[in-house]
Amino acid sequence: MIDRRSFLKSGSLAIAGSTIAINSVASKKPLIKIKVDLEWRNKQSDMAYRQLGKTGLMVSEIVNGGDPVSTKNYKMVELAIEKGLNYLDMAPAYGRGECEKGYSLIINSSSKREKVFMTTKVSGFSDIRNRMYKEIFDGLPEGKKEKIRKRAAEMREERGVDIPGYFLTYWKGQQGTMDPVYISNAMVEDYAHKVDGSVEFKKYIRDSVQGSLQRTRQKYFDILMCPHGANSPEEVQIPEIYETLEALKKEGLVRFLGVSTHNDPAGILRAATATGKYDLVMCAYNVINGGYMYEAIKEANSAGLGIIGMKVAMAVATHHKNIQPLPQWRIDKVNQIVPGNLKPPMKAYLWALQNPRITAVISNLWDEKFVNENLSLAGKKVELQPG
Repeated sequence: MIDRRSFLKSGSLAIAGSTIAINSVASKKPLIKIKVDLEWRNKQSDMAYRQLGKTGLMVSEIVNGGDPVSTKNYKMVELAIEKGLNYLDMAPAYGRGECEKGYSLIINSSSKREKVFMTTKVSGFSDIRNRMYKEIFDGLPEGKKEKIRKRAAEMREERGVDIPGYFLTYWKGQQGTMDPVYISNAMVEDYAHKVDGSVEFKKYIRDSVQGSLQRTRQKYFDILMCPHGANSPEEVQIPEIYETLEALKKEGLVRFLGVSTHNDPAGILRAATATGKYDLVMCAYNVINGGYMYEAIKEANSAGLGIIGMKVAMAVATHHKNIQPLPQWRIDKVNQIVPGNLKPPMKAYLWALQNPRITAVISNLWDEKFVNENLSLAGKKVELQPG
């Protein structure tokens, strides 16, 4: 594992991965060869599957997002499973637990559990770190506070996390979530000894997993993503994450460790790769930020990490009314790059799936129409045009 101080000095865009490689089922010529026991679930002829990195899990190219799922809206997921989808994503934050409760109505027997891989997240985990640093920050003299604010701004500038095109707004207020994170990051060198090692980290993870197990009525999760929505590389460098995950593994409650990220996805993907502890990353990846993500994805894939693209379609379509309409040039771009008469969101998914280093794309399957349209993209190959 990379030394924490050396890691922090390297910056979010400069971390290289190792040289282990991973096979892509989607490619006629495997990107690399690695001996891993493959695990298939719900394999069906109309669905295409790819290997989720070193986990060996064979995952459907389209996986199910948890946002629409609730105790009153879940039948579309059953239809998707009938069509070969085998990966279910969820989080305590979705509907304040309603999403996980909705999944309990779908996966309500051992035979159904054996058909799918289930992933949940540790929502709100990064807030613990930010709160502990803020408590220290609030007790400092104004002069020291100003130096920290200046350093936080410098770090963001150095890392390029706010560059338009790399940073994309997926919901209102998203950019503001970076502010407390970088105050925390600017305090690490002087105050990490007061935050690192807190038992609160371990307790929060364990309590979150136990709550998710209760709501889903399951005995274990295949994947735990921690943090849910990491905003900076430092957030995947918390030792208590790895220690708690190992304990949960031994207890049979969790199998693999992942992280999800909307902001600075390339930096966090590189950081997760560098730790040697993460098995997969679900990161914002789309036709707009794709150029910024290319090298980080290549490095992560070579290190054996599974990569699930999220916010793939939200670059060109969104259900959030307060950020509508999205810029027309984005829609024009995906229409230019991906030939055919498909809807822009479908083209966006198809664009991402042409990258053999991506395991899958996550899609919110709001109803039967979304299921039929988006799952029809699995296994399709197109010749992308210059953008």
